[in-house]
Amino acid sequence: MTGVPASAAGGPSGAQGARGSAAAADGVRTEVSGSASGPEDGRAPRGGKIAAAAVNQASVWNVANLLTMLRLLLVPGFVMLMLADGGYDPAWRSLAWAAFAVAMITDLFDGHLARTYNLVTDFGKIADPIADKAIMGAALICLSGLGDLPWWVTAVILGRELGITLLRFLVIRYGVIPASRGGKLKTLTQGVAVGMYVLALTGWLATLRFWVMAAAVVLTVVTGLDYVRQAIVLRRRGIAERAAALEEKEA
Repeated sequence: MTGVPASAAGGPSGAQGARGSAAAADGVRTEVSGSASGPEDGRAPRGGKIAAAAVNQASVWNVANLLTMLRLLLVPGFVMLMLADGGYDPAWRSLAWAAFAVAMITDLFDGHLARTYNLVTDFGKIADPIADKAIMGAALICLSGLGDLPWWVTAVILGRELGITLLRFLVIRYGVIPASRGGKLKTLTQGVAVGMYVLALTGWLATLRFWVMAAAVVLTVVTGLDYVRQAIVLRRRGIAERAAALEEKEA
């Protein structure tokens, strides 16, 4: 007798031993996979929600939001530079212009970065328009307070911006009013005009800034009226679609 094991001879005990080994292996795999995937009732591990919350919290600190925060921080700095030494010192006005220029440049990039790299957050949606209007409003009010810009110009520009923002909220249930090319041109022209007024310009440059500001005011009014038209059309369309859907449901 050579003592060949029963498992090698294909005997019953060998078959049972093989089946037992396979079952044990399956049990080990099941236990390991169960540990990795979490409880059997489908609920996420207790640490899962904490980890997800940490990721969401960290996502706020992206480059687009950091640029928006920088613009918000530049507002009080700009005002202090603008009003330093009575508000008419060319050196301080130049520094104020630099702060204003940085704010305008970051305004061009943060929204683009957020959309391109999927960095859109709830914080950015709220803070970005606030930062835009804060720096522009601070510049206009400072200029009018110093007598460099008529108050009616400030009233027209700020009134339009606040009015369109309110209008967007009123019709948001029917849809979103997209930013138009005219609106983007208006923003660019306003930035250039206000920047030229912040600088202590003289001669033909002072005359040029008057016409640039005039173009900005015209674009402000025209694009504002166009937004009102779009809001009216959007609201009527939304009401008509809701009425049609209600009639279809009742039928």
